[in-house]
Amino acid sequence: MSELPYATYPVRIGVQIQPQYCSYAEIRRAAAMYEELGVDVLMNWDHFFPVYGPADGAHYECWTMLGAWAEATSKVTIGPLVTCNSYRNPDLLADMARTVDHISGGRLFLGIGAGWNERDYHEYGYEFGTAASRLASLGEGLRRIERRWQRLDPPPTRKIPILVGGNGEQKTLRLAAMHADIWHGFGDAAVLAHKHRVLDEWCAKVGRDPGAIERSTRVFRRGPDEVGEGLLEAGTRFFTLVAQSPRFDPAPVRDWLDFRDDMNKARLVDTASSR
Repeated sequence: MSELPYATYPVRIGVQIQPQYCSYAEIRRAAAMYEELGVDVLMNWDHFFPVYGPADGAHYECWTMLGAWAEATSKVTIGPLVTCNSYRNPDLLADMARTVDHISGGRLFLGIGAGWNERDYHEYGYEFGTAASRLASLGEGLRRIERRWQRLDPPPTRKIPILVGGNGEQKTLRLAAMHADIWHGFGDAAVLAHKHRVLDEWCAKVGRDPGAIERSTRVFRRGPDEVGEGLLEAGTRFFTLVAQSPRFDPAPVRDWLDFRDDMNKARLVDTASSR
């Protein structure tokens, strides 16, 4: 396996339950099923309308759902992939995250990004601005969130992990180097390996250990036999599948969980043999 500094993380498997075109009862059952299967992380997304398929249809809000998941689950880590910084006052978002963190017993991560879905902005009355202005707001929002966590009573149960999502090399990866515990990127192994190097360079510039940032990506419908080895070599250790209605299929999740268990077992053997 790779000797990259962030390759020391164990392999983790997440499932993003996309909250569109189904009932909440179906979502709740899917969350229970995936937790029972043994996934490490359950995620939703932060939009107000379906992202693909028919433009209008059943859809549910991100943070209300995460509060419900905090009570309905007991082991799995939960969080948004990703919440939009622009949709809520950052101090309020910090308080919301802190509250869900307490409800869940310390199982929340905060996935956050600059936002991109123009319809969400216009229909809910937010200023869409430009990519540059949204990224500037994300940088300020992250600083405000971190400050607010230090002032809340009670504080979060622990340092809430921050996931920064996005591939932009000049701004997003710089913000990830400054604030993220997890960086979530997009692309094949070659693209991600390049993005990891860029993130490492930003870490050096801001004085951050690149090994402190776990590397994450979405595998969508690709299986571990197809892409697992290449992504591991690139340094990725956190793999997220997409669960879509109307059929929340456990089969591809089981394949990735088997891959996780095999890779983590091999890692433990390698670690023990090197002592």
